[in-house]
Amino acid sequence: MTFAAISDALEDVRRGKPLIVAEGEAGEADLCVAAELVTAETVNFMATHGRGLVSLSLTAERMRELGIPLMVPDAPAGKRRPFGASIEAREGVTTGISARDRATTIQVTVRDDAGPEDLVMPGHVFPIQIRTGGVLVRAALAEASADLARLAGLKPAAALCAILRDDGTLAQLDDLEALAQLFELKIVRISDLVAYRLRTESLVHRVAEARIEALAGGKFRVVAYRSDVDPDEHMALVKGKLRPSDKVPVRIHSQCLTGDVFGSERCDCGDQLKKAMEMIDSIGKGVIVYMDQEGRGIGLANKIRAYALQDRGRDTVEANLELGFKDDGRDYGIAAQILRDLGIERVRLITNNPKKIDGLKAYGIDVVDRLPIEIPPHPGNIRYLRTKQQKLGHLLSGFQPLT
Repeated sequence: MTFAAISDALEDVRRGKPLIVAEGEAGEADLCVAAELVTAETVNFMATHGRGLVSLSLTAERMRELGIPLMVPDAPAGKRRPFGASIEAREGVTTGISARDRATTIQVTVRDDAGPEDLVMPGHVFPIQIRTGGVLVRAALAEASADLARLAGLKPAAALCAILRDDGTLAQLDDLEALAQLFELKIVRISDLVAYRLRTESLVHRVAEARIEALAGGKFRVVAYRSDVDPDEHMALVKGKLRPSDKVPVRIHSQCLTGDVFGSERCDCGDQLKKAMEMIDSIGKGVIVYMDQEGRGIGLANKIRAYALQDRGRDTVEANLELGFKDDGRDYGIAAQILRDLGIERVRLITNNPKKIDGLKAYGIDVVDRLPIEIPPHPGNIRYLRTKQQKLGHLLSGFQPLT
């Protein structure tokens, strides 16, 4: 399949023509149209040839301005589906479900002078609240649709509709290609949109730099980072002079207070951090990106709650799921931005986790090699390591999986 260049696709966005936006070689693909250019004809086209739910991507700021609440505002972050309450234009519609009525509702949401009084709830248009930072923070279809509208010089809002086959299953690549050829539509990938934005934008900022002498790995240059999209603070430990052409040894390490600081034997995090610093020291250059993503993204308090469930027999994955989170809620967009800020484009990733490789690649980092970082198991973490191997796909060779 031939995917369109983002710069070419933006021309269609400006003209109000639908695009096919694909998650990648597999997964969902949506028909997308900039919200302020939506017409009854485009809504009808999406409903007829997409067949999925016609939704509307909106920023959190716009949702607040219009008084649109999230459907489940108190859901755990890892499980939260950011759908707002369904909406309808207060005036200019009949039953609300026709293509014309839905187009009118979408047009009202992006009108400069619109406010809560211009909408009623529930309705027949389903808003999706996008993350600040778009695909550089969450590489998903709703964020991609709004990013494309913004990059085209329009308001960051878009109508989108999942593309289904005639039998109701998700469309595959051959289906997308046939649809594109039939209606002369361009197809773009989220990964290409990410790469496009990474060439021109950055969400991370250096806030401080210093040098430290670490117990493991010796001397490092420490760079503290903040981003435009959350209050978290991250850190990069840099050793040696790095050039853009280098294949840089890199460890993306998520904060683990219990393991990194207190030496908890429930996990191998502290031992992995120490070993990664020693590996980089022996090589003579490299980077540790230390991310504020405690407990695979669920936070410190929830991690302790997960520990309590593990004490009652759950494994780490079961505990996270029971608390309402994903098995691994981490995202690597900010880590990729930090690497790019440091001038790093090609990495030898120190990890046992294939999802971490895929996560960085999704944000345009070239992972040229994987450096294993295995810690000998002990009675305190053997079940934890087996769970990582069997349920999370970690590449561990120190012991055989249970059958």
